[in-house]
Amino acid sequence: MAATRARVSSFSRNVSTVTSQNPGLKHGPNGTMFISSGIPDLDKILGGGFSLGSLVMVMEDPEAPHHMLLLRNFMSQGLVQKQPLLYASASRDPKSFLGTLPSLVSPKGDKSSDLGQEKDLRIAWQYKKYFGEPQLNLNTNNGGHHDYCNDFDLRKPLDRHFFSGINVDCVSIKDSPNLTSLQDRCAGFLAKFSRNEGSISSAGRIAIQSFCSPQCKYSNEEWHMLSFIRSLKGLARSSNAVIVVTFPPSLLSPSCSKRLQHMADTLLSVKAIPDEDQELAKLLTGYQDMIGLLNVHKVARFNTQVPVILDATTFSIKLQRRRFLVLECLNQAPVDGSSGSSYGTSGGCSGSTKAGSLDF
Repeated sequence: MAATRARVSSFSRNVSTVTSQNPGLKHGPNGTMFISSGIPDLDKILGGGFSLGSLVMVMEDPEAPHHMLLLRNFMSQGLVQKQPLLYASASRDPKSFLGTLPSLVSPKGDKSSDLGQEKDLRIAWQYKKYFGEPQLNLNTNNGGHHDYCNDFDLRKPLDRHFFSGINVDCVSIKDSPNLTSLQDRCAGFLAKFSRNEGSISSAGRIAIQSFCSPQCKYSNEEWHMLSFIRSLKGLARSSNAVIVVTFPPSLLSPSCSKRLQHMADTLLSVKAIPDEDQELAKLLTGYQDMIGLLNVHKVARFNTQVPVILDATTFSIKLQRRRFLVLECLNQAPVDGSSGSSYGTSGGCSGSTKAGSLDF
């Protein structure tokens, strides 16, 4: 009897020929491929990272440049993986931004040891036996340069040897009268990573910072910017690359901002936390360690009609030891200093305030 073939969904792609020797790529569901965002926690939240062929848009906060943290880690991860990079910004010298990229964590595994110590302090010893070692599906850093996702030290610049032998292209859009030249540069860059049925040898990354900055001459031409993003998304869909674009929605009209958000495959936003906010400090635990909030509005989903349902959509941005970028779920602080549930109302089935035998 002939061997039966496994039934494959019509939305799935055959990825058996995709080489697994490239550590910068990761297999995802329904035939998708991921590249890392450069932040291990963000990769876990998104289900593996950024999907190849997707457009990621980050809404900036006018009060704080927290979007720079996401952009720097994304670019550093690509350089460590030897993936070609195209960076565009409204600055006059965009190459100077490369000097601010965070450094790879040393092979000694400083962060992993710190996380282990904090976890030991957080969990009482008598309950530790009930918690096994976490099984991560991502090859997070052990200090190696060939992991899928690495940790980066924000206080140290990236070593210069990561820039050697890698195609790094920097474009200034400050004095450009329109987006035609940038579109041509992006099209030429993405043409090197055209998608076919063969193996994926490498992936590309495009990072565009402050796309709608008022320093650009085209900042008042909203329809021109929308047309550029629409064409850029089409180019990305037929390539093995990921495009990350940050833009300030406060400088755009509400209709233009909504259209940009709608065209994004993955939509994120960052927000600064005001200093000494007493109400927020009472509401959230670990408020003193937070520097901002990350909101996940949309997650890219290819080759399927099933939407992504996240357990949480808002996460706190923390700098552990002022060096490592960490994302955590928001936890509500206990009410009135109690150590029990953070909610003031009881969790019983009945609506009565008296404690009965059936209340739990």
